[in-house]
Amino acid sequence: MMLKNILQIIQLILAILLILVVLLQQKGTGLGAAFGGSGTIHTTRRGIDKVLYQLTIAISTIFFLLAIVNLLF
Repeated sequence: MMLKNILQIIQLILAILLILVVLLQQKGTGLGAAFGGSGTIHTTRRGIDKVLYQLTIAISTIFFLLAIVNLLF
């Protein structure tokens, strides 16, 4: 029972971190570009944008794996 509580607390912390990292990312062209065809210029992520992007992937992957582990225990 103790392990499950610890995993849930870690998952809660990861959820909060994931929200913060997503909010810190630079805004793109928006939803209108997906349907309007604008914003077709491809730019690479550099500096802090790249770090935030990679951090988002890492946190979301760990969050997903912890959700599966919580489901199994």
